[in-house]
Amino acid sequence: MADEVVRQQQDPTTVPVAFEERFGWVVEAEWIARANRPWARRLRDAHLRVSATPEAIDYGAPRQWNATLVRQLAQGLWVAHHQTVLITGPTGVGKPCVLCALGHAACRRNFRVRYYRMPRLLADSLTAKQRGTWFAWIRALQRLDLLLLDDWGLYPITLDESRDLLELIDSRYEQRATAIASQLPVEQWYPWVPDATVADAVLDRLVHHAHRLTIHGESLRKVLPTSSIQATTEPEATDA
Repeated sequence: MADEVVRQQQDPTTVPVAFEERFGWVVEAEWIARANRPWARRLRDAHLRVSATPEAIDYGAPRQWNATLVRQLAQGLWVAHHQTVLITGPTGVGKPCVLCALGHAACRRNFRVRYYRMPRLLADSLTAKQRGTWFAWIRALQRLDLLLLDDWGLYPITLDESRDLLELIDSRYEQRATAIASQLPVEQWYPWVPDATVADAVLDRLVHHAHRLTIHGESLRKVLPTSSIQATTEPEATDA
């Protein structure tokens, strides 16, 4: 409210306006700020890798995909129904952009969201084990309405890591929504998991009845102007 008063004092066009109307603007500014505060907090806590929104998705980019499915997923009903989304395609086609846009849309709808690259997820899992807080850490992930996992299958995992991953996926199965982005086609996920039994269990909970979005095409870094790349492709890989 104080910020709005200062704004009015610095705006010469508000001087002739009646006090009652100006006071209404002050109250409205406070109401908007309070309404936006929880949304801003959810967005901050999501740690989205790309500042992408559903409106920023470039449907005219030179790639082949099911644009209708993307628009449907952006509505967020799949999150409320505790479903799974699997996004696959080669590097540079914008998988993290779509993944984070879906996370942004979920934050708007008051869902709790968290983005993770797989290396960071597994590193945090190991750190939690070393500190004796793994069960609390896994419970925190279980409570998230939407968990976004990026770079699935890009790096090798150990047997222990695959078992921890199964524990996480199983705890969310039909209880919470999960979205995964991977360069590997779903058919190549099985050999990525070191143990066949664990692989069966993980894929059984992820693949069946999932929404599958496959993106085809060349890297957008190659075919789009430099100024258009940031909003449509993923950044360079990091350990963050």
